Amino acid sequence: MCRKIFIAATGQNSGKTTISVSLMHLARKKYGRVGFIKAIGPKCQVFNGVTVDKDAALMARLFGLEEDIARMSPVVLGRGSTKKFIDGEIPALYPIERITEACRELEKKNDFLIIEGAGHGGVGSVIGLNNARVAKMLGAPVLMVSGGGIGNVIDSVQLNLPLYRLEGADMKALLVNKLIPEKRQTSLAYLQRAFAPHDIAVIGAFDFSPVLANPTLNSLSRLLAHPLKGDVSQGTRIVHNIQLGAASSQRVIDGLLESTLLVVTSSRDELIVTTSSLYHIPAYREKIAGLIIPGHAPVSAITQQILDGSDIPYIRIHESTAEVFSAMNYHVSKISAEDTEKIDLVKSQAEEVIDFDAIDALLG
Repeated sequence: MCRKIFIAATGQNSGKTTISVSLMHLARKKYGRVGFIKAIGPKCQVFNGVTVDKDAALMARLFGLEEDIARMSPVVLGRGSTKKFIDGEIPALYPIERITEACRELEKKNDFLIIEGAGHGGVGSVIGLNNARVAKMLGAPVLMVSGGGIGNVIDSVQLNLPLYRLEGADMKALLVNKLIPEKRQTSLAYLQRAFAPHDIAVIGAFDFSPVLANPTLNSLSRLLAHPLKGDVSQGTRIVHNIQLGAASSQRVIDGLLESTLLVVTSSRDELIVTTSSLYHIPAYREKIAGLIIPGHAPVSAITQQILDGSDIPYIRIHESTAEVFSAMNYHVSKISAEDTEKIDLVKSQAEEVIDFDAIDALLG
């Protein structure tokens, strides 16, 4: 019989996808066949000719599950889907039938099945299937993922918990993610006391890590919708700092931090040339992740020649510096299949910090 778990979250950006990747990795060490399903997908893409949720496509690529991709993302809420459902163009039973059939088929061929929810507990209500109802419908015990802290974790869980109770879903455990390392044990101890009356186990996940939280050059290229140029093999490099090259060249270079992505407007030839030249020096290569060159003014021919000759990774974009800098600072990094450095780190750290046996034991 296939064991199942529903991965819920208190809200967006709690690290749910990272946890799903971790649990897939850990489950595969214990079980022969492990499957994944994103029952309701709010963010779609075309993968192998099929429109599916992005998280389902990610898991298929990471774990070689391409042949199951249609079942892994049975309901995708693309543009206009919610209006079609309210207007009656999509039958009320359609999503229920699609999800239950897909889950049934995946249960037949797997020993362990991870069912990932979308956002907070209420997501999916527009089609009559919020996360809590899906978990109950599929008979999957719920593991809720939250961010770190104490008070805000209690508040966010209490906001979601009544819906799961109302739908009759079996909330088994809270997996606390992005913990502050020096407060990890204290936070977990207080949360265990807070949720003991609700019969909810509290388990620690990852400590907050800039390496996991920060974007790669490839992810910023996707965000800005412009290609990475120069040494594209550096695309998986993680950017720890984003700095604006507004001061004099000397002050900018002196202020470089570890793995800095420098935003330099296209008219600053001297700074582009200086940064490109320093990229050849190992001590500076550790500090310089690459360049973002925004602006409507063209880069001069000689500067472009030096830039290309240095092989420094860069993205040339014709938006304003303010627009580009703002977009990157408000960007929340999401794991992609190309982020091999991050994925390897997630898998290795998961083995150290997440007690999969304890989670598995809660499933009954």
